[in-house]
Amino acid sequence: MAGHSKWANIKHKKGAADAKRAKIFSKIIKEVTVAARLGGGDISANPRLRLAVDKAKSQSMPKDNIERAIKKGTGDLEGTRYDEISYEGYGPAGVALLVECMTDNKNRIVAEIRYSFTRKGGSMAETGAVSWMFEKKGVLRIDASTTTEDDLFDKALEAGADDITKEDDLFIVTTSLNDFHNVSDALRKTNISITEEGIEMIPKNTVKIEDLETAEKVLSLVDTLEDNDDVQNVWANFDIDDSLLEKIS
Repeated sequence: MAGHSKWANIKHKKGAADAKRAKIFSKIIKEVTVAARLGGGDISANPRLRLAVDKAKSQSMPKDNIERAIKKGTGDLEGTRYDEISYEGYGPAGVALLVECMTDNKNRIVAEIRYSFTRKGGSMAETGAVSWMFEKKGVLRIDASTTTEDDLFDKALEAGADDITKEDDLFIVTTSLNDFHNVSDALRKTNISITEEGIEMIPKNTVKIEDLETAEKVLSLVDTLEDNDDVQNVWANFDIDDSLLEKIS
């Protein structure tokens, strides 16, 4: 499906119900720490840190936790050093997966990711094997009850958005990396409610999964990968009908 990630939208719909708050906090704190280490602790001068802090606030993370994570990143407080590393692989039905990690032990995480793929019917691939199937984009999800499609279309495109689609009760706005913050800022200045925003890996094409058994296997693999404390994001190029999702959930 062009324009946005079907899997990311599935995660948005199912994630709130089964996510563990402590695990979410842990992943966000890692992102804040790494963003501060790489780009400095000034939110106004570090777009990646700004996005991480916005995500932390959206999850009601205490301000003290955010500030400590920033200080650990900048070196003002002692803390664990996390390295970013990505893995690629295939799941059932040839689904392509990108697994983004932040870890303090690369040997441990590669073994754990390989084991998860193997145990759930997938296989790891060489670097570059599937990453070419994805594009990095800015994505904003908008509560459809807070705006009309025409109003959102005018405001978002004027600010530099690439595309707007609608799925269920959400409008999905995609942007280039360069225009992401411009679009986000423009929408925030209005009464349009942004329910989620971030940088995502958008698949150029998707694998349509139409049988329950395969859908369960693919989702089981993704859930297993995402349950790892060192895994920040799992991006996949599959599409599952809502009717199948209802049977699984």
